[in-house]
Amino acid sequence: SPDCSFTCHYRCRALVRLDCRGPPGTAGDDDGTEELEQDTNVDEPSEWEKTELDQAQVEQRIKEYNSQINSNLFMSLVRDHRGVGGGRGAQPWSHSPPTGVSQNKDGTYTGFIKVQLKLVRPVSVPATKRVPSLRPGPRAQGVKRRTSFYLPKGTVKHLHIFSHTRASEVIDALLRKFTVIDNPRKFALFERSEKDEQVYLRKLGDDEQPLRLRLLAGPSEKVLSFVLKENETGEVNWDAFTLPELHNFLRILQREEEEHLRQLRHRYARCRQKMQEAL
Repeated sequence: SPDCSFTCHYRCRALVRLDCRGPPGTAGDDDGTEELEQDTNVDEPSEWEKTELDQAQVEQRIKEYNSQINSNLFMSLVRDHRGVGGGRGAQPWSHSPPTGVSQNKDGTYTGFIKVQLKLVRPVSVPATKRVPSLRPGPRAQGVKRRTSFYLPKGTVKHLHIFSHTRASEVIDALLRKFTVIDNPRKFALFERSEKDEQVYLRKLGDDEQPLRLRLLAGPSEKVLSFVLKENETGEVNWDAFTLPELHNFLRILQREEEEHLRQLRHRYARCRQKMQEAL
């Protein structure tokens, strides 16, 4: 779109419905509504990480949590750990919660977390382009390719996980849900909270347990929510990207530079016009 700079695959254009309002050049104007986020150190444990609960406290917290939500995204104790996903070695997510709500020996429980995807850079998904051929053969089976595109802003995904599911496993699950083939190390799961009109972000360690944090914080999204973002570790490890991805980044940077220059020229032209009208 020329107004909002939305980018999508050419085959998907007919499926996209956008409401691009405002004249060109205003998309990048600062309207003062952008949230200010403050990053905190991943090594500094949050108040939730310092809390230890015994079996009875876990059961009480689950009851309190379920009584505060207005949906069916309940938390529940697992009747038999081996009966849900087959144990720790199995996939820690599913589409529906277990029906049993009874105590388990190791205190395992399940529930839902909501993750907002706030990715600035494009992601890669597999694509297959068939090569025209008059007769069947190896070439007619198609050439494996990858397609890069931007995930829509504000994309949200619910995951049903175990209490022992780690943050790194949540990232893997999200990438599989969207068939993203990028290296999972390029992404990080963040804990987001609002306090005193300030937004705080903390990057979760790979072994932290998001559902446990959700239970301790309660259902309020302002107190705690989860965000998937790029794993910014200082210097960008460009060697982790493939050659097609690097070429895509160069093209995207060039487009962003051209758009930024266009917006600057538009602002200066508008200021010049106002000064001339004042003269």
